[in-house]
Amino acid sequence: MPTGSLSSAGCSKMPEAPIFDLAGKRVWVAGHRGLVGSALVRRLARERCEVLTAGRDVADLRRRDDVDALYASLRPDVVILAAARVGGILANNSFPVDFLHDNLAIANNVIAGAAESGVEKLLFLGSSCIYPREAPQPIREEALLSAPLEPTNEWYAVAKIAGLKLCQAYRRQYGCDFISAMPTNLYGPGDNFDIASAHVIPGLLAKVRKAMEDDARTIEVWGTGRPRREFLYVDDLADALVHLLRHYSDEPPINVGTGSEVTIADLAWTICEAAGYSGGLQFDTSRPDGTMRKLLDVSRLHGLGWRAGTSLRDGIARTWLWYLDAHDSVVRDARVTA
Repeated sequence: MPTGSLSSAGCSKMPEAPIFDLAGKRVWVAGHRGLVGSALVRRLARERCEVLTAGRDVADLRRRDDVDALYASLRPDVVILAAARVGGILANNSFPVDFLHDNLAIANNVIAGAAESGVEKLLFLGSSCIYPREAPQPIREEALLSAPLEPTNEWYAVAKIAGLKLCQAYRRQYGCDFISAMPTNLYGPGDNFDIASAHVIPGLLAKVRKAMEDDARTIEVWGTGRPRREFLYVDDLADALVHLLRHYSDEPPINVGTGSEVTIADLAWTICEAAGYSGGLQFDTSRPDGTMRKLLDVSRLHGLGWRAGTSLRDGIARTWLWYLDAHDSVVRDARVTA
């Protein structure tokens, strides 16, 4: 983009009213097929707005020409950028160029396109992994860039930091109403349940299902079980993001979480209880525990009037039922194909 000013079709000025009204708005959810994006589509269905989506078969968000064409076609008033290249430690370490390049390209193309297309409001999704590895607990938003990142996911984190900084830059230079949210560890319907690559909640749920099918007496849990983690049900995140669209318009990113934490051992027992598994746990202490504590400070979000409404037990139970139904559907489809 040329230095100086946007064209006359550039981003709208920030609203003077304290509440942004979604009624009648055209809202593009970028990344609508992912865990967060699909939850956003479910949540926005309750609003008086038009939800816009476009799959990879329509546009590659890493390509600026595709994104520009998409803006011309969709004509969104609001953009929620939930699209990203994601993966675990192994993927980040194996493909650092892909994680850095692709996420930088997606952020730059969608954010710049929003500014040039006159989008009224944009919400960029970051991640709690952008904070320093040794950040004081609970982690406040001000901890960003205060110390070195976690080396195992720095490529993804650097790209996400660049995205939120780009939102701040457009707000500062052009007055665009672009905001950023940093969610904690997420789980829920649409998650990845592959035991080899899943995060802890879907991974343990998949282990429980296999143990029940095999009549196994225990499931394996990595590490000592002592680390503490915070988990947010993805539909709660979607509700928080709608709340932020309405009530937040400022430069600093906002943490989104529950403000509470649980040990991995207690989490595993809760998963067994929710799934109705009566077996035991076997802790593999040869596996790393990772950071012993990771909790977000959500006082700023609470000050805006939002708190998570789904307990960990209820969220896991809902996720378990969704997973069983999705797994049974895959099995049925496989049988029909065979």
